[in-house]
Amino acid sequence: MRVDDGGPRDDIDTVADAWRRDGLSEPLIAMLEVSKRAGRIAMLVQQAVRAELAELGLTYAEFEVLTVLRREGEPYRLRPSELTRSAFLTSGGTSNVLQRLQRAGYIEREANTGDARSRFVQLTGEGLQVTERALEASGAAHEEVMAGVPQRDVRDAADALREILLVIGKRRFR
Repeated sequence: MRVDDGGPRDDIDTVADAWRRDGLSEPLIAMLEVSKRAGRIAMLVQQAVRAELAELGLTYAEFEVLTVLRREGEPYRLRPSELTRSAFLTSGGTSNVLQRLQRAGYIEREANTGDARSRFVQLTGEGLQVTERALEASGAAHEEVMAGVPQRDVRDAADALREILLVIGKRRFR
């Protein structure tokens, strides 16, 4: 239980104090603190990454699609449905992103010789280059946001969040 022990406090601690006054249980408060802090960290990192990506003319969704293709390795190719799943986008969102990336010359769509009903999405040479620059920019943004946080704390938090995600990550909620 983390009640005011005189140690450092953040904005979430102030909110947790109010939850305690409202009579919420400590286990529930801890759960709320995890989700609030994880959300706040994600927001701060995404703000920094989005600013870097904007300088490259990319949106965050475009970056996600490009990096999913890049992670596949050569020939940097997937079906749109696989891209949608891996980038955590909707099919409509993926379609819009693919159109923009194709107009920019970063991807191309090619016929799937094994299935005439589907096509592949593949990074172009220019797409691979912009993806590499975007990954560097994203890494720099992460380092800037996390500057001053001890590496051990980052590793411990990553490991703890993995354990939580392994339990709750496969659940589907309305």
